[in-house]
Amino acid sequence: MTSKTLRVVLTALTFGLAAPAFAAGGGSAPAAQNWSFNGPFGTFDRGELQRGYQVYKEVCASCHAMKYVAFRNLRDIGFSEAEVKALAATFEVTDGPNDDGEMFQRPALPSDKFPSPFPNEKAARAANGGAYPPDLSLIAKARMHGPDYLYALLTGYKDAPNGFTVGEGLHYNEAFPGHQIAMPKPLNEDQVTYADGTKATVEQMSRDVSAFLMWAAEPKLEERKRMGLKVMIFLVILTGLFFAAKKRIWRDVH
Repeated sequence: MTSKTLRVVLTALTFGLAAPAFAAGGGSAPAAQNWSFNGPFGTFDRGELQRGYQVYKEVCASCHAMKYVAFRNLRDIGFSEAEVKALAATFEVTDGPNDDGEMFQRPALPSDKFPSPFPNEKAARAANGGAYPPDLSLIAKARMHGPDYLYALLTGYKDAPNGFTVGEGLHYNEAFPGHQIAMPKPLNEDQVTYADGTKATVEQMSRDVSAFLMWAAEPKLEERKRMGLKVMIFLVILTGLFFAAKKRIWRDVH
């Protein structure tokens, strides 16, 4: 191996091993949570997802869009057709043009995607001190450690430790890379009133909305796991058949 090749290999190994640290902002990985959808047989908790949607709607939707999710998709987390129509109707979307060639506002339908709270990126930045709130449709898959990171972020707002200077317009957060985030603390105790009577603590709301965002990012997770299980069973049976066929074909060979 030439010295040049060796340098290339060492550089690749260095950056490869450092990638997780860079992706996490140099900090440690968030604590792993016991999600219902973990593991090969995990499934989504429909009650948790419905509470998570409520947190998104009442807290997060004022700043964050979810442009890849349609209201009709909410049927997959346990809402009935009538409930989906009622939930959609609480939002307004832009439609048109009408007979006069003008765009107009109307109540959303189940077929509509979740509307953005801002007409464009510049309007979003102007309303948020220059920061651009990311779309949350795929955020649980776009961030390393997914829902664990989201939960850590939402529960990570603390007073800055002594000697740590927080920049103007920023907020201290233990889980955010660099520990300074533009988003103010979004969740406070009893900020929502859950229909099922669950106590709305910061930790509970953080878990619920993180699980909801995981579902939004991977709505076919349960279907994928079921298919994977069927494939594994098929392969085990096929292996047994091949082994039996081999024994039968070669039984007279000594």
